[in-house]
Amino acid sequence: MASAKKHTGKPARVPKKVYEAELKRLQKELVELQEWVRTEGERVVVIFEGRDAAGKGSAIKRVTEYLNPRIARITALPAPNDRERSQWYFQRYIAELPAAGEIVLFDRSWYNRAGVELVMGFCTQDEYHRFLHQCPIFERMLVDDGIILRKYWFSVSDDEQEARFRSRLHDPMRRWKLSPMDLESITRWEDYSRAKDQMMVHTDIPESPWWVVDSDDKRRARLNMIHHLVSGIEHPHVEPEPIELPERPGSTGYLRPPRDTQRYVPDHAAALEAD
Repeated sequence: MASAKKHTGKPARVPKKVYEAELKRLQKELVELQEWVRTEGERVVVIFEGRDAAGKGSAIKRVTEYLNPRIARITALPAPNDRERSQWYFQRYIAELPAAGEIVLFDRSWYNRAGVELVMGFCTQDEYHRFLHQCPIFERMLVDDGIILRKYWFSVSDDEQEARFRSRLHDPMRRWKLSPMDLESITRWEDYSRAKDQMMVHTDIPESPWWVVDSDDKRRARLNMIHHLVSGIEHPHVEPEPIELPERPGSTGYLRPPRDTQRYVPDHAAALEAD
């Protein structure tokens, strides 16, 4: 039997054919989950955290690819403004929580305070320790109120993170992803590691545990994370309401305006076909 690991000790990359087939199956299950959330008025929050270039964004894209954006929305808040900095820390995140029948995916969340804000000095030590004390209380309140909360930490090795940064550096389509904060994270790898460890110690609670996703192989990470999400939330099948297309009525004499009375986008595709 062939080994499941390469000589590096890391799991072999999931074959593309296997990945695509299972991803489609899981995405169908996500649609089933969405319909259950909608019809039953459930509220779901999924938190995506991890180092820069750990694969959070690409995982979120696969989760939401076939979902209704009116039901499943992505929240990625920018840095707080002066007014928000004067508020209770969790206040602006509360405004993003789901109502009945909604799913919210946080592309980074209130855990910014336990990571980038701490490491980069954007918060005081008092604010940081207050967060570690209040966060478990806050999350217990969410769960106690009926919100289904899932927290995923995407874990990437230092070598793989640097390789992804370098690929972005030379790719004009993805260079925008390489921010000054990303570059800073390379030189502060151990600081971020210590911050993550402390965050886990204080906020990995029974009501809302952390789930770590090994993400050196992005395909494997996406499959593992989505499978865990859909299998961990019991969602009975919801039979869709039957839909029948109506018969198209007969013509009443309507005529479309001549083409030369409207502006059409030039046929760029035709030029490509000619070439």
